[in-house]
Amino acid sequence: MSQAAVHTRPHTRLALAGFGAAVFVAAAIGGLGVAGTSAEYNGLRQPSWAPPSAVFGPVWTVLYVMIALAGWLAWRRVGFTVPLWLWTAQLVLNAIWTPLFFGAGQYGLAFADIAVLWLLIGATVVAFRRVRRPAAVLLLPYWAWVTYASALNLSIWQLNT
Repeated sequence: MSQAAVHTRPHTRLALAGFGAAVFVAAAIGGLGVAGTSAEYNGLRQPSWAPPSAVFGPVWTVLYVMIALAGWLAWRRVGFTVPLWLWTAQLVLNAIWTPLFFGAGQYGLAFADIAVLWLLIGATVVAFRRVRRPAAVLLLPYWAWVTYASALNLSIWQLNT
């Protein structure tokens, strides 16, 4: 076992809290970007398959918990190496999307962000699979949701320009 993979219990628990805090910050940035935007979302032309705005909060809550756990599991195995840099990069793009889409109404720029986010999630899944398969599996629902959200973003952009 590598030196990076050896962590004491208190250190590991603190790291889990750190991963939770990082994801909480990303979620909070997104939350600030959507505060009071339910009417805006409902006022957009949307495809028939668009979910009601009430669906997003519960889905993202579960996904953010899974994202934090995935990062923590991979970190426990390899420390803060390339897989964790990918995890961090995707989390940053995740945080940026909501202010772009809702706060700025930049649907095209938000789509560019989410397309790169989708690629980074895929790269993170591949990297995590190499170091800790359960960490990769935890990211699959997130990747699926971002696939759906990407299609929704593109459709809303096309319908509202």
